Amino acid sequence: MRCDVTTVQAPEGRSGLRLWPVGSVLALTFLAALVVAAAVFFTGWDLLGARGIARERQLTSKTVFELVKLSFGVVAGSGALVALVVAYRRQRVDEDGARRDATRLHTERFTGAVAQLGEEPAAVRLGGVHALAGLADDAPDRSRRQTCIDVLCAYLRLPYPPEEDPEGTEARGSHRHPGLHEVRRTVVRLIRDRLRLPGDHPHSWQGYDFDFTGAVLEGGSLDHAQFSGGTVSFDDTVFRGAVLLNGARFCGSTVNFTGARFAGGTANFNGAHFSGGRVSFEGASFCGGTVGFGAALFTGCTVSFKGAHFAGGAVSFGGAQFSGDPGGFRGTVSFHGARFCGAAVDFDRAGFAGGAVDLGGADFSAGTVTFTGARFADGSADFTRATFSGGAVGFSHARGAAPAGLVPTDGGPPHPGVSLPDSWRPAPTRP
Repeated sequence: MRCDVTTVQAPEGRSGLRLWPVGSVLALTFLAALVVAAAVFFTGWDLLGARGIARERQLTSKTVFELVKLSFGVVAGSGALVALVVAYRRQRVDEDGARRDATRLHTERFTGAVAQLGEEPAAVRLGGVHALAGLADDAPDRSRRQTCIDVLCAYLRLPYPPEEDPEGTEARGSHRHPGLHEVRRTVVRLIRDRLRLPGDHPHSWQGYDFDFTGAVLEGGSLDHAQFSGGTVSFDDTVFRGAVLLNGARFCGSTVNFTGARFAGGTANFNGAHFSGGRVSFEGASFCGGTVGFGAALFTGCTVSFKGAHFAGGAVSFGGAQFSGDPGGFRGTVSFHGARFCGAAVDFDRAGFAGGAVDLGGADFSAGTVTFTGARFADGSADFTRATFSGGAVGFSHARGAAPAGLVPTDGGPPHPGVSLPDSWRPAPTRP
């Protein structure tokens, strides 16, 4: 596998040095000088309150000397203007030359770093990863830094090379490529380190776009990374091993986990903060392993788990807080149409206040979903048109108002498999 690079994107809005013809520039310069001189003269005339100019019929030697000095002053000033214009143009040419040299050096470093990513030895690839990250830190403009980030993300999206399993057939994986696995983990770590930096740090990568679509992430930590602005895509990404996003902050950005697969291993979003922007887990599959959203905070944002599939393993939203923004913006978290089939999902001690959590149309079957000790405010959760068939959904010790669509309005028993606290059970009707 080799990566070839032929061009690097030019700086935004630039297509080379553009200078006006020198004759036009000098004419405009002299015109501007005359306008300024006239403005100064007439301003002084007005301030001094002059009414006219005294005329002399005969020129004295002093007057002639003053005229000669004035003539030489005009010539000297004209020469100074010409020298100023020439010096300015020379400075522009020198700056453009320096910029071209920097661009050429950046291109050479970029080409070398990407070429290293295509080498077979893992040590050479590691060097290329670090070189590319350093090149992104030193990038002279935003577009070049984004290009370096795009290449690192593209490396994670590359498939593993084929290998033979014990039966002699080809398979995909990294069991015989531990070096390749380490290179991928290093890419994730370098991205995490830059995302942890404050937004005003010169090496911070916050606000840039990250595309992990279809990547296979086997381990790696993005703990406490800050995704502020920009777009982050984990669409169709496969999470294996221990993938950690504990304490990560998704603020005002668009983050997509659409179609992502959490298959085996551990994926932790414990203590993550989702505020503003939009986060999508639509169509994501949580099958096997453990996924944790413990103590996560969803405030003032739109989070969608529509059509997500929870089957096997354990998913925890224990202690999560679903609330509206203090400024009045009401966030929404949607599990509409999600399927809880055979998985153990808990919302224990989660708080639903202010924001709208939609579980309407969700299918609870063959799994265990618990809301033990959860806190509900009026209108904060909606189970309308949810299907309860075979699964166990428990609300023991839940507090607050019963969510809409959960307690039958006709006074009948709860849905099969649903256990409600006594305070939510309808009062028995008297004969």
